[in-house]
Amino acid sequence: MNQKKAIIALCLLVPVPSIGVIAAMIIFPDSTLGSLIFGASKLWVFALPIFWLKFVEKGTISLSPPKNGGFGIGLLSGLLISVLILVGYLIFGNFLIDSQFLVKKLTEVGLASRGVYIAGAAYWILINSVLEEYLWRWFCVKQCRALMGPYPAAICSALFFTLHHIVAMSIYLGPVAVFLCSAGVFIGGAIWSAMYIRYRSIWPGYLSHAIVDLCIFGIGAAIIFGYPNFPTFKFNFNSPSN
Repeated sequence: MNQKKAIIALCLLVPVPSIGVIAAMIIFPDSTLGSLIFGASKLWVFALPIFWLKFVEKGTISLSPPKNGGFGIGLLSGLLISVLILVGYLIFGNFLIDSQFLVKKLTEVGLASRGVYIAGAAYWILINSVLEEYLWRWFCVKQCRALMGPYPAAICSALFFTLHHIVAMSIYLGPVAVFLCSAGVFIGGAIWSAMYIRYRSIWPGYLSHAIVDLCIFGIGAAIIFGYPNFPTFKFNFNSPSN
């Protein structure tokens, strides 16, 4: 693949999700203009790979069939990452997350009702995760591979995948939580990118991604709806007074 074309493709892709989030959540929150820019950014990033494949690379559209397996690794990695997230939340959640502020922000965007939350979770797990694998693992990794070796490409793609998540998370979480969650997003993105390189299909990575999203939305439900049997461990990080 032509390196110049790959650089152009990445320049057309990478900034756009962040632009959409910044417009909708920071510059023009709760406005028609913000929603339009966000919607246009979504349409752009998911139409660009198909357009690029068809008209620039002259390739054939595929459903990324999982011919080389990888579902066992997808299942195992998804469960392992989810366990680490859950343990981290149980130990540090009360210290890192301001639950009242988070619930307030989610209420403002309409996600604090059970029906809307379940619908949103279903969309993110069943649809958005597939779209992110298609965008960041297939298209982005492919362009990065034209510029560097396979595993540097996985790291580079994971970095791009993390950028717009940082913007979105900074609206709901404090700096320490944003840093730790961004590190988790980056690690997950690197693992899923490496899986795409290894198995040549987005579907094993999607399985892992969907399991992780299910865990995250489960924790979110516990925070928002206050399930009484969901434990956390509280620590006193202040020095004891004399």
